[in-house]
Amino acid sequence: MGPSWYWMPDIFENFYKDFGHTTTDFYQLKRVDPSYKIFWDDNTSTNIPADYNELKSLFESIEKGSGIKLDNYLEDARIKYEVGMGEFVERPSLSITEYLDPKLIINSFKLDLLKSISSSISKKFNNKKIQQILEFPVLFLGAKPSKTPALYSMMNYADIKLGTWYPMGGMYEIAKAFTHIAIEQGVKIELNQPVEKVVISNESISEVITNTTKYEVDAVINCSDYQHFEQNILDKEYRKYDNKYWESRVFAPTCLLFYLGVNKRIDSIENHNLFFDSDFERHAEDIYSNHKWPDEPLFYLSATSKTDSTAPEGYENLFILIPLSTEIEEADSIIDNYYNMVIERIENRIGQMIRDNIIYKKVFSRNDFISDYNSYKGNAYGLANTLLQTGFLKPKMKNDNIRNLYYAGQLTVPGPGLPPSILSGKIAAKLLHKENQ
Repeated sequence: MGPSWYWMPDIFENFYKDFGHTTTDFYQLKRVDPSYKIFWDDNTSTNIPADYNELKSLFESIEKGSGIKLDNYLEDARIKYEVGMGEFVERPSLSITEYLDPKLIINSFKLDLLKSISSSISKKFNNKKIQQILEFPVLFLGAKPSKTPALYSMMNYADIKLGTWYPMGGMYEIAKAFTHIAIEQGVKIELNQPVEKVVISNESISEVITNTTKYEVDAVINCSDYQHFEQNILDKEYRKYDNKYWESRVFAPTCLLFYLGVNKRIDSIENHNLFFDSDFERHAEDIYSNHKWPDEPLFYLSATSKTDSTAPEGYENLFILIPLSTEIEEADSIIDNYYNMVIERIENRIGQMIRDNIIYKKVFSRNDFISDYNSYKGNAYGLANTLLQTGFLKPKMKNDNIRNLYYAGQLTVPGPGLPPSILSGKIAAKLLHKENQ
């Protein structure tokens, strides 16, 4: 139900290879071109080409000399990607001592942890549009660019160099692939059984009790919301963190989502569309500092029917995402106002009426993230990617008070997003096997 951005295809491929498979065993990948389209506040729009030389030419047309600067910037981002996603990312980060290795310490200086990504970008590029193109992954995925370490320029490398892809058949093909592999490994998948309680004896979980069944267990890897499991499933004496700790964390945005079916084709949009036709910095302030509903929000529009047959012939399948503060209070009237606002802005920018052609509409909001996923404060992307919430400063993957309890997912290492979540499960599994040989 999330955005259909398939980044870091190498992470998926390596996971499939671990089990004797390759990506094409499950689905075909198609590189999206243009990678995305941006609608600006000056009533212009820009297609971001998948071809790198075309992208350099685009940058050069916007700001003279920026093509060479992009080469240098992305070479630096490549190093961050290879170091960050190589030597650093697969560590459980239980302690700083994991990083006290001379080679790692030397390589850590390549990550620019003490410099923000916004300062790194603004020193190289003067044009605001170029700055926003390079800043958008962190704005939508975790924190204000001014608070995000320059390490995350590796997201630009993933975007521009590794490419934006689409799994034909839709993102659900990934879930089907994982299910297939799990069953091959002998996994038994039980659905619709929310965990209500765990039984602890000798500092280990011996039983997990759901709404219908009691399971004897050797170990538990919790992939549900970390805060929910600790505060609602574990008794107080076994919790690693208290409510004060969770309240002190900086969370990435929640989202207001609109799923729409339209009974006609829509011109002038691509598979991925970013509406930056309002104040970029003000929206960031409203999410992360003011914690209010923005007056003119930035938003993302997906139309997977531009790439795949996700709608009947002559129809469009649309998905609108507005990143918002996790501190907001929502009401149906506010949601209706935002729906009307974004539809009007889309119509104005594409010069085509769509409101009367919308034949299906579903809303998913902060309250739904809480009720459906037990998501703390309704967060959609886990913790913000700030320096003080990176690596061993994230919530720990291992519970010190229970010997056989581990955590994986967006609230622990390495962080939010599909590829990091895949890595998180892999790290937790390795840690469990290491400690239980």
